[in-house]
Amino acid sequence: AQGREEIRLVRIASVGEFLEQVGAVAVGVRAVGGRGGDAEFLAPLDVRALWGIGPKTAERLHALGIETIGDLAAHPTEDLAFRFGKHGADLARRARGIDERPIVTQRTPKSLSRETTFAVDIRDEATLQRTIRTLAGSVGRRLRRHRLRARTVTIKLRWSDFTTLTRQVTLPHAIHTDEAIITQGLALLNMHWPQGRPVRLIGIGVSGFEEAPQQIGLWDEEAKSDRRLAETLDALRDRFGDDIIRRGE
Repeated sequence: AQGREEIRLVRIASVGEFLEQVGAVAVGVRAVGGRGGDAEFLAPLDVRALWGIGPKTAERLHALGIETIGDLAAHPTEDLAFRFGKHGADLARRARGIDERPIVTQRTPKSLSRETTFAVDIRDEATLQRTIRTLAGSVGRRLRRHRLRARTVTIKLRWSDFTTLTRQVTLPHAIHTDEAIITQGLALLNMHWPQGRPVRLIGIGVSGFEEAPQQIGLWDEEAKSDRRLAETLDALRDRFGDDIIRRGE
């Protein structure tokens, strides 16, 4: 019981995403059994516990005599809309336990990337290529974990004077294997790195995502084999660490 009081967490079974956020600042551990209990649960809480109310909005509400979420729910919506615009009407609905926005459990990333900063400037081509391979392997692993394929590959180079260059290529088809990402990354490095110019930071990323197909046609045995190999290597690295498999250069 003491641990629960110290953690001060609330898990709310509610249709509104904002109730999850309100619950994180409420005291005690309690549950609302259904939508009808939302407003009752919210009523005694400080108005600042409601998602969307910052210090300035709270100050204006306090000036109107609105101290709790229950006070806010009882205040005329028309007056809130007049004083706060659309935001006021939204706050009135939330205070009454009404929020029709869907709960989002996981968002698809817009891009995935890895980069590294060297302790000293690097001029050696082999070192840069080896770093691209390592970073691309990490990006590819994350890409497959999200069950995505990417059409755009980007490299990032920061020179010794701290200016930064980014270049990308967009492919006619989506890719997901380490080798495909490495091939494009090395090609971009070859095209845009003036040989011998010192590099302080290097990175590689992917974007332009498509969901990986759940099933691959029987005629595409090579693609199926590549996917299975990549997934097997991912599983080995997850279990035994990245160094369990060394990539040839």
